[in-house]
Amino acid sequence: MLVEIREVKDGVIHLKRGGLRRILVVSGVNFDLKSVEEQGIILGSFQNFLNTLDFSIQFFIHSRKVNIERHLAQVRARREKEENELLKMEIDDYMHFVSSFVAENPIITKAFFVVVPYDARGAKAKKGLLSIFKKSPSSAASKEESLDDRHALLQLEQRVDGVVAGLESIGLHAEFLNDEHITELFYNLYNPQLVEKKSPGAAGS
Repeated sequence: MLVEIREVKDGVIHLKRGGLRRILVVSGVNFDLKSVEEQGIILGSFQNFLNTLDFSIQFFIHSRKVNIERHLAQVRARREKEENELLKMEIDDYMHFVSSFVAENPIITKAFFVVVPYDARGAKAKKGLLSIFKKSPSSAASKEESLDDRHALLQLEQRVDGVVAGLESIGLHAEFLNDEHITELFYNLYNPQLVEKKSPGAAGS
Protein backbone atom coordinates (compact mmCIF):
# COMPACT_ATOMS: atom_id res chain seq x y z
CA MET A 1 0.00 0.00 0.00
CA LEU A 2 1.40 3.37 -1.07
CA VAL A 3 0.21 6.54 0.66
CA GLU A 4 0.83 9.57 -1.54
CA ILE A 5 1.81 12.12 1.08
CA ARG A 6 2.59 15.68 0.04
CA GLU A 7 3.62 16.88 3.51
CA VAL A 8 3.08 16.39 7.22
CA LYS A 9 2.42 19.62 9.08
CA ASP A 10 1.12 20.28 12.60
CA GLY A 11 0.08 16.66 13.02
CA VAL A 12 -1.95 16.63 9.79
CA ILE A 13 -1.09 14.49 6.76
CA HIS A 14 -1.66 16.40 3.50
CA LEU A 15 -2.15 14.04 0.56
CA LYS A 16 -1.10 14.88 -2.98
CA ARG A 17 -4.70 14.83 -4.18
CA GLY A 18 -5.78 17.29 -1.53
CA GLY A 19 -7.11 15.02 1.20
CA LEU A 20 -6.27 15.44 4.87
CA ARG A 21 -5.66 12.77 7.50
CA ARG A 22 -5.20 12.76 11.27
CA ILE A 23 -3.84 9.67 13.04
CA LEU A 24 -4.80 8.85 16.62
CA VAL A 25 -3.04 6.28 18.79
CA VAL A 26 -5.60 4.52 20.98
CA SER A 27 -5.23 2.61 24.23
CA GLY A 28 -6.22 -1.05 24.14
CA VAL A 29 -8.65 -3.10 26.23
CA ASN A 30 -8.12 -6.74 27.18
CA PHE A 31 -11.51 -7.87 25.93
CA ASP A 32 -11.04 -11.52 26.96
CA LEU A 33 -10.65 -10.57 30.63
CA LYS A 34 -14.02 -8.82 30.68
CA SER A 35 -17.18 -10.55 31.86
CA VAL A 36 -19.84 -11.48 29.31
CA GLU A 37 -21.93 -8.54 30.49
CA GLU A 38 -19.02 -6.12 30.17
CA GLN A 39 -18.19 -7.43 26.71
CA GLY A 40 -21.78 -6.83 25.64
CA ILE A 41 -21.68 -3.27 26.94
CA ILE A 42 -18.40 -2.56 25.11
CA LEU A 43 -19.70 -3.99 21.83
CA GLY A 44 -22.95 -2.07 22.14
CA SER A 45 -21.15 1.19 22.91
CA PHE A 46 -18.78 0.65 19.98
CA GLN A 47 -21.69 0.00 17.62
CA ASN A 48 -23.44 3.15 18.85
CA PHE A 49 -20.24 5.12 18.32
CA LEU A 50 -19.92 3.92 14.71
CA ASN A 51 -23.58 4.72 14.05
CA THR A 52 -23.03 8.35 15.07
CA LEU A 53 -20.40 8.89 12.38
CA ASP A 54 -21.43 10.28 8.99
CA PHE A 55 -17.97 9.63 7.51
CA SER A 56 -15.65 6.65 7.26
CA ILE A 57 -12.68 6.04 9.54
CA GLN A 58 -9.92 3.46 9.38
CA PHE A 59 -8.71 1.22 12.20
CA PHE A 60 -5.41 -0.58 11.98
CA ILE A 61 -3.12 -2.52 14.28
CA HIS A 62 0.64 -2.27 13.96
CA SER A 63 2.44 -5.35 15.31
CA ARG A 64 6.20 -5.22 15.63
CA LYS A 65 9.08 -6.92 17.40
CA VAL A 66 10.37 -5.09 20.44
CA ASN A 67 13.76 -3.50 19.81
CA ILE A 68 15.76 -4.06 23.02
CA GLU A 69 18.99 -2.44 21.82
CA ARG A 70 18.12 0.90 23.39
CA HIS A 71 17.37 -0.79 26.72
CA LEU A 72 20.60 -2.78 26.62
CA ALA A 73 22.59 0.37 25.82
CA GLN A 74 21.16 2.01 28.94
CA VAL A 75 22.07 -1.04 31.02
CA ARG A 76 25.63 -1.01 29.63
CA ALA A 77 25.95 2.67 30.52
CA ARG A 78 24.77 1.87 34.04
CA ARG A 79 27.33 -0.95 34.24
CA GLU A 80 30.18 1.40 33.29
CA LYS A 81 29.35 3.60 36.29
CA GLU A 82 29.07 0.69 38.70
CA GLU A 83 32.08 0.21 41.01
CA ASN A 84 30.91 -2.97 42.71
CA GLU A 85 32.35 -5.94 40.81
CA LEU A 86 29.62 -8.28 42.04
CA LEU A 87 26.91 -5.98 40.68
CA LYS A 88 28.79 -5.73 37.38
CA MET A 89 28.68 -9.52 37.08
CA GLU A 90 24.97 -9.54 37.84
CA ILE A 91 24.38 -6.89 35.18
CA ASP A 92 26.35 -8.97 32.67
CA ASP A 93 24.20 -12.00 33.50
CA TYR A 94 21.05 -9.92 33.11
CA MET A 95 22.08 -8.59 29.69
CA HIS A 96 22.99 -12.09 28.54
CA PHE A 97 19.66 -13.47 29.75
CA VAL A 98 17.60 -10.72 28.06
CA SER A 99 19.50 -11.02 24.77
CA SER A 100 19.18 -14.83 24.70
CA PHE A 101 15.53 -14.81 25.71
CA VAL A 102 14.47 -12.27 23.07
CA ALA A 103 16.51 -14.06 20.40
CA GLU A 104 14.61 -17.29 21.06
CA ASN A 105 11.26 -15.71 21.97
CA PRO A 106 10.64 -12.50 20.02
CA ILE A 107 8.47 -10.08 21.98
CA ILE A 108 5.66 -8.60 19.91
CA THR A 109 3.93 -5.37 20.83
CA LYS A 110 0.77 -4.01 19.27
CA ALA A 111 -0.24 -0.41 18.76
CA PHE A 112 -3.77 0.59 17.82
CA PHE A 113 -4.46 3.50 15.49
CA VAL A 114 -7.46 5.33 14.06
CA VAL A 115 -7.18 7.36 10.86
CA VAL A 116 -9.65 10.23 10.51
CA PRO A 117 -10.04 11.57 6.93
CA TYR A 118 -11.39 14.66 5.25
CA ASP A 119 -11.58 14.98 1.49
CA ALA A 120 -12.93 18.11 -0.20
CA ARG A 121 -15.12 16.66 -2.93
CA GLY A 122 -13.61 17.43 -6.31
CA ALA A 123 -12.17 20.79 -5.25
CA LYS A 124 -8.52 19.92 -5.79
CA ALA A 125 -9.20 17.99 -8.97
CA LYS A 126 -10.90 21.00 -10.59
CA LYS A 127 -8.14 23.35 -9.50
CA GLY A 128 -5.53 20.97 -10.85
CA LEU A 129 -7.18 20.93 -14.28
CA LEU A 130 -7.58 24.70 -14.45
CA SER A 131 -4.01 25.27 -13.31
CA ILE A 132 -2.77 23.80 -16.61
CA PHE A 133 -4.04 26.90 -18.40
CA LYS A 134 -2.78 29.43 -15.82
CA LYS A 135 0.81 30.53 -15.50
CA SER A 136 0.36 31.89 -12.00
CA PRO A 137 -2.62 32.08 -9.64
CA SER A 138 -4.21 35.45 -9.03
CA SER A 139 -4.31 36.91 -5.54
CA ALA A 140 -8.06 36.30 -5.41
CA ALA A 141 -7.59 32.64 -6.35
CA SER A 142 -4.82 32.25 -3.77
CA LYS A 143 -7.04 33.78 -1.10
CA GLU A 144 -9.90 31.46 -2.05
CA GLU A 145 -7.61 28.44 -1.89
CA SER A 146 -6.33 29.54 1.52
CA LEU A 147 -9.90 29.81 2.80
CA ASP A 148 -10.67 26.35 1.39
CA ASP A 149 -7.63 24.92 3.18
CA ARG A 150 -8.65 26.48 6.49
CA HIS A 151 -12.20 25.21 6.05
CA ALA A 152 -10.88 21.70 5.36
CA LEU A 153 -8.67 21.77 8.45
CA LEU A 154 -11.59 22.97 10.56
CA GLN A 155 -13.82 20.18 9.25
CA LEU A 156 -11.09 17.62 9.95
CA GLU A 157 -10.62 18.84 13.53
CA GLN A 158 -14.37 18.67 14.15
CA ARG A 159 -14.36 15.08 12.95
CA VAL A 160 -11.37 14.25 15.13
CA ASP A 161 -13.05 15.77 18.21
CA GLY A 162 -16.11 13.61 17.57
CA VAL A 163 -14.03 10.46 17.18
CA VAL A 164 -12.04 11.15 20.36
CA ALA A 165 -15.25 11.79 22.33
CA GLY A 166 -16.79 8.60 20.97
CA LEU A 167 -13.77 6.50 21.87
CA GLU A 168 -13.64 7.97 25.36
CA SER A 169 -17.29 7.03 25.87
CA ILE A 170 -16.18 3.40 25.41
CA GLY A 171 -13.33 3.84 27.87
CA LEU A 172 -10.58 4.20 25.26
CA HIS A 173 -8.04 6.99 25.48
CA ALA A 174 -6.91 8.54 22.19
CA GLU A 175 -4.12 11.03 21.46
CA PHE A 176 -2.83 12.69 18.30
CA LEU A 177 0.41 11.70 16.65
CA ASN A 178 2.66 14.69 16.04
CA ASP A 179 4.86 15.20 12.97
CA GLU A 180 7.79 13.22 14.36
CA HIS A 181 5.69 10.28 15.43
CA ILE A 182 3.85 10.16 12.10
CA THR A 183 7.19 10.02 10.28
CA GLU A 184 8.40 7.24 12.56
CA LEU A 185 5.17 5.28 12.08
CA PHE A 186 5.44 5.33 8.29
CA TYR A 187 9.15 4.49 8.51
CA ASN A 188 8.34 1.38 10.55
CA LEU A 189 5.41 0.44 8.28
CA TYR A 190 7.46 0.64 5.08
CA ASN A 191 10.66 -0.82 6.54
CA PRO A 192 9.56 -3.78 8.69
CA GLN A 193 12.75 -5.70 7.88
CA LEU A 194 15.02 -2.95 9.21
CA VAL A 195 15.82 -2.01 12.79
CA GLU A 196 12.83 0.04 13.78
CA LYS A 197 13.03 3.60 14.93
CA LYS A 198 11.56 4.43 18.33
CA SER A 199 7.93 3.53 18.76
CA PRO A 200 5.29 6.05 17.67
CA GLY A 201 3.58 7.60 20.62
CA ALA A 202 1.24 10.37 21.37
CA ALA A 203 2.09 13.96 20.74
CA GLY A 204 3.76 15.60 23.64
CA SER A 205 5.07 12.33 25.06
